[in-house]
Amino acid sequence: MDAVQQSFAGSYRRLVGQLYGVCGDLSEAEDVVSEAFVRAVSHRRTFEAAENPEAWLRTVAVNIARTRFRRRQLGEKLTRKAPSVGSGRSPDLAEDRLALVAAMGRLPQAQREALALHYLADLPVDEVARTVGAPLGTVKARLSRGRTALAALMTEATAPEGRSVQEGQSRA
Repeated sequence: MDAVQQSFAGSYRRLVGQLYGVCGDLSEAEDVVSEAFVRAVSHRRTFEAAENPEAWLRTVAVNIARTRFRRRQLGEKLTRKAPSVGSGRSPDLAEDRLALVAAMGRLPQAQREALALHYLADLPVDEVARTVGAPLGTVKARLSRGRTALAALMTEATAPEGRSVQEGQSRA
């Protein structure tokens, strides 16, 4: 078995789970991870020379997801279409994890990437910075702002019906 096949066998499912948090759509996550493996085959020497093949694949997959996101946004803007909804498929995850990923989908892309890679992929902050190609301080700021925004979204999602979060806070 060659290096790409070994990486596929050992990393594919884990990478799809990590990219699900970035993409917010299971089919999209599967597509970008598959495309990353295609690029590993196309750039075999670079891939085999990588110190950490899974990190190489994750970086490539995140970049592919970014490119697709930008193209989709541009296409929707040009055609004045509403944002596209994913396939509706979701991985076999607990309800709270699915709610978390759905809330993360409402965050800006940079914050969503940082949170997904740090918390869902369990990467240290410096590796998140290398993966997304941003300075360490920038990633720390994205994580901080993302956590704050995500907490507000999750609180909003769990607020009792008929009452907004602000109403509940003003009465307290």
